[in-house]
Amino acid sequence: MSSDRIVHERAALRRVAALVAGAAPPERMFAAVAAEVGRAIGSDLTGICRFDPDRTASAVGAWSANGQDPPFPVGTWVRLGGRNVLTRVFETGGPARIDVPAASSGEPASYAKARGFGPVVGVPISVDGRLWGAVMVISMSPRPLPPDTEDRLAAFTDLVANGIANTQARTELRAFAEEQAALRRVATLVARAALPEQVFAAVATEAGQLIGADFTVLGRYEPAGAATYVAAWTRTGREFPVGIRVQPGGRNIHTLVFESGRPARIDDYTAVTSGAAAHIGRDWGFRAAVGMPISVEGRLWGCVSVASMRDQPLPPDTEERLAGFTELVATAIAKAEAQAALTASRARIVTAADSARRRIERDLHDGTQQRLVSLALQLRTAQLSVPPGAGELNRQLDEVAAGLVDAVDELRELARGIHPAVLAEGGLHAALKALARRSAVPVRLDLRTRERYPEPIEIAAYYAVSEALANTAKHAGADLVDVRVEVLDDRLHISVGDDGHGGADPRLGTGLIGLTDRIEALGGRLGLHSPRDAGTTLRLTLPLAVPGEPPGTAAAGPPAHGAVPVAHDPR
Repeated sequence: MSSDRIVHERAALRRVAALVAGAAPPERMFAAVAAEVGRAIGSDLTGICRFDPDRTASAVGAWSANGQDPPFPVGTWVRLGGRNVLTRVFETGGPARIDVPAASSGEPASYAKARGFGPVVGVPISVDGRLWGAVMVISMSPRPLPPDTEDRLAAFTDLVANGIANTQARTELRAFAEEQAALRRVATLVARAALPEQVFAAVATEAGQLIGADFTVLGRYEPAGAATYVAAWTRTGREFPVGIRVQPGGRNIHTLVFESGRPARIDDYTAVTSGAAAHIGRDWGFRAAVGMPISVEGRLWGCVSVASMRDQPLPPDTEERLAGFTELVATAIAKAEAQAALTASRARIVTAADSARRRIERDLHDGTQQRLVSLALQLRTAQLSVPPGAGELNRQLDEVAAGLVDAVDELRELARGIHPAVLAEGGLHAALKALARRSAVPVRLDLRTRERYPEPIEIAAYYAVSEALANTAKHAGADLVDVRVEVLDDRLHISVGDDGHGGADPRLGTGLIGLTDRIEALGGRLGLHSPRDAGTTLRLTLPLAVPGEPPGTAAAGPPAHGAVPVAHDPR
């Protein structure tokens, strides 16, 4: 070896060593090493490739002596097999050469022949005792490469191996930090009791971006195996369909996970898949996919899957990285289901109490109240038989009759407080107008809905307004109360505000506490704003359906428009 060549190669090695020591990004390091190797060896082409577990080789660095783009750009991959340099290095872990390209075979050889490559020499790159990839030098002429090419390449591969080891350590550390940050963001949502839909969307986004996938899909299973897509994320910019129901069957990720209850992967989605889910995946360009089961308290709930549009399998650690997300999804679902069960249980208790109150009101109206009315009529009839001279008796009977009428009125008011009959007969619109007429403080109504809602919803709204009007009359010193009812974002919104002196403390009375329990049992929210000397406003929202029950059918009626002023009626 000439002294000039030795000096030249040592300078190239120093430059590569400086790159490795300087923690250059992998893509820059591989490109620079390919160029230094090519110039030092005097080859026409140089390539650095990585071996993958599925017996493929992917180009990570390339150089061409003519200054043009190399014929195997970064990202190019081939399947190993046959008689060629890459396959021989992969299978033996040692250097290999092909001096007569015509005698080679396999996909790498076909790729080389199609581009007119001549003799090839390859040397393995081993990182921490494990075969990582290879460095190849290629001649475009039929003349074999020098016999010492393998030894000269070995000096470069040792430096490349050190650089890869350092890069992998940094990459793994960065990937671990990114993974922990993504999991923390999702865990924060779960801890804050975010809606399951919010958690699903966050998991789809975080998992897809972390793994480097092109798609993430969360599906919920039905007992027979059909999957409903509840969240999705895609790198393509197109909106993946959420809410669709996909039938089970065939060979696809969702069916494989459902049937086995275990992780599943498909490395070639175009060739060996079938069924409705596979049809959707192929339409969207899936090439490889991995799915992980979501199990909630021992039962299979659904599946989170990631898919790639690239013609290579997803990384071998994809299942492991998805596991952390599926555990968080399972926790969120379990919490949501427990909360839903608690809410439904509270709603059933409220409904049962309302039913009991309604029975009492009906019994009072149909029984005791009617009996008192009948007694009053009988008394008046008997009074007609009193002799003209019995004035004192007549006066006493008048007092008894008046007392009976007062008792009937008091009983009617009591029954109305137990369960307002007008609510069942005319709905919330009519019941609130009746409340306004009876209010001791003038009320201005702004009722923007005439629809009928499930009975528990109407009762909760009625009692909230009734309690607010009663408190205003007793404590606020107000001249006017504004009541507004409207539907926004599929929820019933009610506000009751007065112009009194404010300063109300909800902790000092049991009425608002009971109201809060009733409204929260239905999935609603109640709030009180009462700054001193600025009036009091009660605001509440209620769902349009009772938790655990399907939405009720709205009664027919014209839409309300504008405010409905109600004249003061002290009755």
